[in-house]
Amino acid sequence: MVLLESKQFLKELTRLFQKCQLLANMFITLKKYDGCTKPIPRKSSVEDLRPTENKCLIRATDGKRKSITVVSSKEVNILQAYSNLLRANRDELKKRGKKNKGKKTKPAQ
Repeated sequence: MVLLESKQFLKELTRLFQKCQLLANMFITLKKYDGCTKPIPRKSSVEDLRPTENKCLIRATDGKRKSITVVSSKEVNILQAYSNLLRANRDELKKRGKKNKGKKTKPAQ
């Protein structure tokens, strides 16, 4: 697990896309990050501990190596470069199959 700067993370992500095009799977997760490494107890006042700035945590892994970065909402150019990188490499993504939740209806005769 490697915590990288934003620009280094984009370079690593590009390298992972090139490596995993035909040979392996790659997983990317994006989630809200509050800066806390430990959970906050529910009984304490949560309002005092909330961060003033919104951040997101981006993880990329190929199963062997993980790359992680934290991006603030003010770093728009990094987020835009991230979205452009995803658009450029989405050709290799496989579509998920749809799950049938209900019963199939019989055709009217």
